[in-house]
Amino acid sequence: MISQATQVFSTDDIKWMQHAIKLAKHAESVDEVPVGAVLVKDNQLIAEGWNQPITGNDPTAHAEVVALRAAAQILNNYRLVDTTLYITLEPCAMCAGALMHARVKRVVFGAHDPRTGAAGSVFNILNSTELNHTIDIEQGVLQQECGTLLTNFFRNKRK
Repeated sequence: MISQATQVFSTDDIKWMQHAIKLAKHAESVDEVPVGAVLVKDNQLIAEGWNQPITGNDPTAHAEVVALRAAAQILNNYRLVDTTLYITLEPCAMCAGALMHARVKRVVFGAHDPRTGAAGSVFNILNSTELNHTIDIEQGVLQQECGTLLTNFFRNKRK
C-alpha cells in the first residue's frame, strides 16, 4: 500500500477536488459546514452540491446528496453509473448509502472523518461485500486543504 505522503494523484482528481473546495467555501460563506461535492462523468461536470441542511432545514441536504439529486434530474436517471463523486470530506453512512443506490463508480475524497466516515474511517459501506455494489475509493486528495477548511470552521464556531 502506498502511503498518502508519497501518493501521486491525477491532475483530473486534483482539478475536480479544487472545484469541490470552492463549493465548500461557498457553504462556509452561508454558515454551513464547509463541504463541497462534484459529480463527474467522462471528465465532464454533471452536477455539484454543497452542504445545505441548515439553510434548507433538511437533514439529508449533505453536499453529496445535493449533487446526486441534481445529477439524477440532469441525466433523467436515478442510476449514475460510470460517474465519479469528488467530495471534500469522507462520506457519512447516509451519503454512502445514497452513493451505493445511485451506483456511483468511484468516490474521491479529501479529509477523513474519524467520527462518522463510512468510506473506511468508522465504517466501510462503499466496499462492503455484504452489499450488491462496491465503489472504488481514492482518499486524501488535497487532504490538508480540505481538513483545514473544516478545522478552521469549527474553531471559529467555538469562539
